[in-house]
Amino acid sequence: MNSTDLLIVWSDSPGVSAAIWLVLLVFVMYLARTPAHQLIHSVSGTLRSALRLAARSLRKMEERLSCRNKEVILANGRDTAERAIEREFHRVNAVVSRDLAEYPAIHREIKETLDRIEADYQNASDVPPLPPAWLDAVDTISKVAKGGDSTVARILENIAETLEDAHKETLKAYQDNSRERHALLKDMQPGWRKLQQSVGQAQGAVAGLDKRTRSIDAHMQHYEEVRRGEDHAARMLTSSSLTQFFISGLVLVIAILGGVINFQLIALPMSEMVGGTSQLGPLRTADVAAIVIIMVEVAMGLFLLESLRITRLFPVIGSMDDAMRKRMIVITFSILFILASIEASLAYMRDLLAMDREAIAQSLAGSDVVEAQFRWIPSIGQMVMGFILPFTLAFVAIPLESFIHSSRTVMGLAMAGLLRGVAFLLRLLGNLSYQLGKVLVSLYDLVIMLPLRIEQMIAGRSKKQEPSLDEGYEDEVPVEALPSKRPTK
Repeated sequence: MNSTDLLIVWSDSPGVSAAIWLVLLVFVMYLARTPAHQLIHSVSGTLRSALRLAARSLRKMEERLSCRNKEVILANGRDTAERAIEREFHRVNAVVSRDLAEYPAIHREIKETLDRIEADYQNASDVPPLPPAWLDAVDTISKVAKGGDSTVARILENIAETLEDAHKETLKAYQDNSRERHALLKDMQPGWRKLQQSVGQAQGAVAGLDKRTRSIDAHMQHYEEVRRGEDHAARMLTSSSLTQFFISGLVLVIAILGGVINFQLIALPMSEMVGGTSQLGPLRTADVAAIVIIMVEVAMGLFLLESLRITRLFPVIGSMDDAMRKRMIVITFSILFILASIEASLAYMRDLLAMDREAIAQSLAGSDVVEAQFRWIPSIGQMVMGFILPFTLAFVAIPLESFIHSSRTVMGLAMAGLLRGVAFLLRLLGNLSYQLGKVLVSLYDLVIMLPLRIEQMIAGRSKKQEPSLDEGYEDEVPVEALPSKRPTK
């Protein structure tokens, strides 16, 4: 029996049969109204509880992940602050060893210079010579009236001349003394300059040390905030990690582009060295060899920076003694220099191969082979690029370290945001399922609206026909037994 046969079970007319089936369906749904409502409410409530429970679990997981991210950020911040403080203390040690270690000698030199200047100053003091005591008596006698006596006048003139000669000698002695004093003051000038230079040197050392101490104070304050786990420090470290992530990612992209250029420089000549037809799986052997050379250059640059203690990706290298580190620096730099020289020669070989291919193409075309002028300019440019690019790729370890350390923070924040979003979505779905259950109940009642309306009408009519409590009481109790006044309810 198919669906067509079902339509003509009750009547030959499909419309009448469909109406009968609809009436039967509505009647069955009316009879199953209460179980259906319970089923809908149970399914929607269960789905809502399950989704809310899953959302609460994800929320707890997100909180634990956020706490873990904060611990990682603060740990990285403590490590960075400790390294900065250690670097500042090394600089202070260098200032003390280079400048303040000579402070006793500078102090002794300043003291000797000051003593010498003091002695010269005492010798250069301006003390005018005193005239002899008898000059006053002679001056008094020379001023006595002559009285017309020629002898007395001549004697007084001689006394006046003697007095003038004495004044001239005193003035000459004072001028000689002033000349000697000026010579001593002139000799003091190199001492003053030397003293000024020594004082300036000591002042510069102290000023540099004061600057370093202020920087140490700032780093120590930041370190205390990180150690206490303050939210302000965590936010600042998170912002710094995000900045480092994007900047280091941009630098890594630039380094990758440089590696691609480096690959193009050496891929063609490598095909002539290892064979252009041999392959390793889907890749050509020449391409694999060029990639290996570039990776070795990056690794040597990484080991070189680790030996110089610029990066700290490998603690084993950083914990080596100074002699071993110096040997490793020499070895890695030598290997890097050799690889750079090889790349320069391969770049030159690439230019020669390009010239040969161009000549072959011209000869096959039947034209004369023409040598381009100034062909040596691109050859030198390719050799320089082949020599410089390996050293440039060696510094990729610095942004790589920053990218690795900051990626932990960024991934933690991304996972926390993802968990928070999924938890919100689950709570939203749970509420939607609960509201959807209510909508389904309303739709169910809407389908069986006619029987429900009939039921309500019958219930309302039966409720009106039911006697009240007072009427029933009056029918059952005799009139004589009733009180004269009905009690107030």
